[in-house]
Amino acid sequence: MERQTETLEFQTEVRQLLHLMIHSLYSHPEIFLRELVSNASDACDKLRFEALGDGGLYEGDSELRIELAVDKAARTLTVRDNGIGMSRQEVIDNLGTIARSGTKHFLESLSGDKAKDAQLIGQFGVGFYSAFIVADRVDVFTRRAGLSAEHGVHWSSEGTGAYTIENIERAGRGTEIVLHLKEGQDEFLDPWRLRGIVHRYSEHITFPIMMKKEGGEELERINQATALWARPKAELKDEDYTEFYKQTFHDWEAPLAWTHNRVEGRTEYTNLLYIPGRAPFDLWDREAKHGIKLYVRRVFIMDDAERLLPRYLRFVRGVVDAADLPLNVSREILQSSEVLNQIRNGLTKRVLNLLEELAKDKPEVYAKVWSLFGRVLKEGLAEDPTHREQITRLLRFASTHEASKGQDVSLADYVARMKEGQEAIYVLTAESEAAARHSPHLEGFRARGTEVLLLTDAIDEWLLPHLTEFEGKPIRNINREGVRPEGEAPKADETQNELLQRIQKALEGKVKEVRLSSRLVESPACVVLDEYDLPPHLKRLYREAGQPVPETLPILEINPEHALLRRLKGETDEARIVDWSGVLLGMALLAEGGQLEDGAGFVQKLNRLMTGA
Repeated sequence: MERQTETLEFQTEVRQLLHLMIHSLYSHPEIFLRELVSNASDACDKLRFEALGDGGLYEGDSELRIELAVDKAARTLTVRDNGIGMSRQEVIDNLGTIARSGTKHFLESLSGDKAKDAQLIGQFGVGFYSAFIVADRVDVFTRRAGLSAEHGVHWSSEGTGAYTIENIERAGRGTEIVLHLKEGQDEFLDPWRLRGIVHRYSEHITFPIMMKKEGGEELERINQATALWARPKAELKDEDYTEFYKQTFHDWEAPLAWTHNRVEGRTEYTNLLYIPGRAPFDLWDREAKHGIKLYVRRVFIMDDAERLLPRYLRFVRGVVDAADLPLNVSREILQSSEVLNQIRNGLTKRVLNLLEELAKDKPEVYAKVWSLFGRVLKEGLAEDPTHREQITRLLRFASTHEASKGQDVSLADYVARMKEGQEAIYVLTAESEAAARHSPHLEGFRARGTEVLLLTDAIDEWLLPHLTEFEGKPIRNINREGVRPEGEAPKADETQNELLQRIQKALEGKVKEVRLSSRLVESPACVVLDEYDLPPHLKRLYREAGQPVPETLPILEINPEHALLRRLKGETDEARIVDWSGVLLGMALLAEGGQLEDGAGFVQKLNRLMTGA
């Protein structure tokens, strides 16, 4: 093969990243070894998977391993593996560019705390570049399994704006990374220091990590190289679970909770599932593939097996090791596998049970879980009818109850406090908690001492059609037609009927109906929606997103005892009646988070009324 040597420019984002690595994230330098060892482990996993269909990729060497070597005279540290390796194009794609959005999100997530920022590296797929924290030059020698020796590749860079790449002869498959250490980084030439780092970060890598014995040439394993999830729970401590999570899922924060179980029967599998301590940057990307690593009899298959849990549990991280799936399983097979369906149902139940246990026994931990992932969990009400009842018990809301602080009230809490004779669970949807607490719809309920749950997440309007009752009690949204405080609907006398007709005429074409309200105490008016009407704040969001919005007219309810209505009752000037009616409707719409079609006209009406013009 013709020898080709090129000097290429790094992608702009990579140059930005390298500058950051070299000049900023030096307060936690040992994480570079964690990242390079993790990458080597991934390369071994990929070879083992591809070799399921082509055993020749092993090239006579099926003992997969990772090696560390130091050369104190040359001041180099080498990390090598006999995994899948890379072709020339793969080297350019993987080391010269970052095609995904990981770099952008990484840079946006930096906090200024150098220790924490350094820990972010692996989570965003930029781990290789951490080598430049400690090295002023990095050489990579690699050959992809299955290619002949002349397809070896040598990549080299000093971490500035460019890198060189050339074809070389390379007998062995896999990748060898040689770090030429900077002055002041001599600690990483100390074998005992390296062993300590491996023990801290990479103890549970499932491939042997090898180093020369002290004073000899013979290699020895320096990590356990056993699957933690396959070990008996009695042998494991909380620290073991936490370190395995941090190392496997590239997170510096400890998980909030985990569950570790072996299932036997019709389907046999082991699962180790975690609830993270913070939300991933792509939590709201429903197409993002992450979460569960799938193994079959300890053989790694894939690290984003999205079929193992429903989308509303996409925040869960973990490992599943199945005994009943074929080793050559593919994503297509996963779509139709009955065994996988059984595993999925079992895992879903396991996660929901864990969340229920936290809610019961560790409410402060569950409060953190809910603050991070509650809005995602709500999606399950529509997506998973089988577990709807269990998901409903996990929901938490803000409330008008005096003891409520934030979203901390369950439907069970509400039902336990319901007043004697109260027939329904009352909720109010709004754009924000502040808007909900100041809503005129609450006034009549407050006056009667009736608790109302405040639903202020954008998903809540979509959620309510799937949340119609709890423990036999219907759930009613108080800003909807037909929902009012317990008691008789008010009946208008002759004078009030005349007032309603005057306002109705003034607002013709703008409201469906004008009527007396049983829900208002302090406010002059409010708008009420039919059961399936969009509230004003959602209409605004749809319009801003360029979505079509059906045109509907609200119902205007008035409080005839309010000073504005008494003033309007005595008004004889038709023009001022139109102005007062328009102001009442405008104020009611604004209170619901809506937008006025003619804001300037609303201001002109106010000016005329205030000045008597």
